[in-house]
Amino acid sequence: MTPIISVSHLSKTYASGFAALRDINLDIRPREIFALLGPNGAGKTTLISIICGIVTASEGSVTVAELDIKRDYRRVRAMIGLVPQELTADMFETVWNTVSFSRGLFGRAPNPAYVEKILKSLSLWDKKDNKIMTLSGGMKRRVMIAKALSHEPQVLFLDEPTAGVDVQLRKEMWQVVRDLRDSGVTIILTTHYIDEAEEMADRVGVINKGELMLVENKDELMRKLGKKQLVLQLHDSIGAIPAGLDPHGLHLSEDGRQLTFTYDTRAERTGITALLNDMRAAGIGFVDLNTTQSSLEDIFVDLVKGSTR
Repeated sequence: MTPIISVSHLSKTYASGFAALRDINLDIRPREIFALLGPNGAGKTTLISIICGIVTASEGSVTVAELDIKRDYRRVRAMIGLVPQELTADMFETVWNTVSFSRGLFGRAPNPAYVEKILKSLSLWDKKDNKIMTLSGGMKRRVMIAKALSHEPQVLFLDEPTAGVDVQLRKEMWQVVRDLRDSGVTIILTTHYIDEAEEMADRVGVINKGELMLVENKDELMRKLGKKQLVLQLHDSIGAIPAGLDPHGLHLSEDGRQLTFTYDTRAERTGITALLNDMRAAGIGFVDLNTTQSSLEDIFVDLVKGSTR
């Protein structure tokens, strides 16, 4: 499958000497939701800004639908919609006029039916005559998405799309993003909300200190790097883990009534059977047990911590 976006050996060093991006290589597939995760200052916004033609790269190349972003800037920019972190809109203008004007900026002929369709899909139709300044933060965020979609782009960048949005509105916007993907739009989002990526993304990229640490299908990433934990509720509390159980790397809760065993699901043997046998030999009984799976957040934190050591 030919990538819709191809980034090759991309680097960005500012005049101050700060290296915001270091040799980034990344392909984005058509009609996927790609989540770019990373802490503040990791390079997420810089990467998006270069692809959108807002920032100039120091080295490397970027193509969108096989068009070079430098040689074919206007054609490429018309294929991209961008929702920045900052809410930038004319606060004294109406929703309808703001979205319609944004469409015209890209040379698109007026299309009231299409603008109506966008506003309805984003639950903004009943606000179409309201001035932007009268809207809530969540509604203003939706207006930004409507503006980005006004010229019918093939690719949509969402830079922290639900920052400052309440939980219910976030879930509604997740559905909007899915619907856009289903309609054929490729979605690239940056987010601090790990659950957002875990809920929506097809693939996940982790960036830290300007370097792309990994790119992986979300499910495969969790299978490869996710760990499971076996939590055992003990029959009687214990003051310390017996020496005979040291090889299992157990964690004892503060009240002495719970043991946690972490194991790798990819290993040929999980070690659970050996653990239970050793517990029996040590005279430690349990009344209940359950397993938990690492979340994408756990994986992300571990990766970022590992890169800072």
